[in-house]
Amino acid sequence: MNVKIAEDWKEHLSGEFEKEYFRRLVEFVKHEYSIGTVYPRGGNIFRAFQECPFDDLKVVIIGQDPYHGPGQANGLCFSVNDGIQYPPSLQNIFKELSDDIGCPMPVSGDLDRWAKQGVLLLNSVLTVRAHNAASHQGKGWEKFTDAVVDVIAREKQNIVYMLWGAYAQKKGAIVDRTQNCVLETVQPSPLSAHRGFFGCRHFSKANDYLISKGKTPIQW
Repeated sequence: MNVKIAEDWKEHLSGEFEKEYFRRLVEFVKHEYSIGTVYPRGGNIFRAFQECPFDDLKVVIIGQDPYHGPGQANGLCFSVNDGIQYPPSLQNIFKELSDDIGCPMPVSGDLDRWAKQGVLLLNSVLTVRAHNAASHQGKGWEKFTDAVVDVIAREKQNIVYMLWGAYAQKKGAIVDRTQNCVLETVQPSPLSAHRGFFGCRHFSKANDYLISKGKTPIQW
């Protein structure tokens, strides 16, 4: 498994790549790709770190698993490839975005336009077997992405964390609330969006915070 990430991320995470758990994880993932269909495609596993260098990071959004349907997952949480129907959670994200800051429905569900502006779209687990949700949980990805959140929390301040749902909130619990902006609500899934995601106004709140710190707001 070729770890393609921005050079500054490589510097910050090099220690993780040498650890035994990561070596076991690499062997597991390689085997999974060799025997069946796994998403996203291999070159996109670390896409979140390619599109959003560490030095440019402004916002962290944490998802859980990649989408497990054909053509959906592209290495950025909640994001889908061009031409793919928007999954319900992404539809709800775009609906809240429209209600919050008046954005029209985007023509593309690929959120690389956010990543290139400094939004780290991080799934907790970076791979999944086709049509088998949560199939790669508990194999080491969570340990790796915990280390990612830890290095951001230790080395960067004035970051916006958008933590949607209990899973993301637990992962972001180490973040210093006095030095960063932590926005929390329920997941954008159809099961929970009406219990607080709609109306949370996280996108405008994130931009207000960035502006208050002298940073360029995100063009959502």
